[in-house]
Amino acid sequence: MTQDLAAIKALLDDRVAKYNQPAFIPNDPVSIPHRFAKKQDIEISGFFASILAWGQRKTIINNCVKLMHLMDNAPYDFILNHQEQDLPRFLGFKHRTFNDTDLLYFIHFFNWYYSRYESLENAFTGENNEIRTQKERLIRFHDLVFSLEDAPHRSKKHISTPARKSACKRINMYLRWMVRQDNNGVDFGIWHTIKPADLVCPCDVHVERVARRLGLITRKGMDWQTAEELTDHLRAFDPTDPVKYDYALFGLGVEEKF
Repeated sequence: MTQDLAAIKALLDDRVAKYNQPAFIPNDPVSIPHRFAKKQDIEISGFFASILAWGQRKTIINNCVKLMHLMDNAPYDFILNHQEQDLPRFLGFKHRTFNDTDLLYFIHFFNWYYSRYESLENAFTGENNEIRTQKERLIRFHDLVFSLEDAPHRSKKHISTPARKSACKRINMYLRWMVRQDNNGVDFGIWHTIKPADLVCPCDVHVERVARRLGLITRKGMDWQTAEELTDHLRAFDPTDPVKYDYALFGLGVEEKF
């Protein structure tokens, strides 16, 4: 490792230690799944928190709290056991371009899915864990979610896929929450087939800006290949857990205006 890379690693390791802490939780959308203890509640609330995670964090969290309230603060039970008369309460729900049409479809999909499978991890890995690369897992998840006959075309924009060359920031963040395992208490580590080494770094505007300044991104534009380029550079610092550096890059960008 060159002297410059060693200095970057030292900077990022320091900021991981600073930001990958329980104090990170309250002001971040990850606070929503932290309201729950049941695995499926964490999966479902985490999915919605990640899908709605664009814009101001305070607004994201407030709208997610509202959504969980509409699900009686028991999302898994609501998904499995709601009746048709329970659905009109969601009419009018909106977060930026996400609206009640999208929400009602995702509720419908989760009802279909959780009636058949115990964990959402299988939606990424396949029924026999046969899907091995992160790119293929994200493509499979997107295609499975929208495989039902009544899937609205408009809702597809809310789950990105590498098949459309997207960097898939929000769904990669969701996977970080579900997969990463450490003793710091921010990420959940409740999925075990997908390994932390497999993850791809979520690339929002803050992460991208800091990563470019540090020379960890050289590719023009932000797409799936750019997210992979960044992650490959981060693997040089920690091949078993490259996405822990998401905390450092995000913190440097948002908190320190690096």
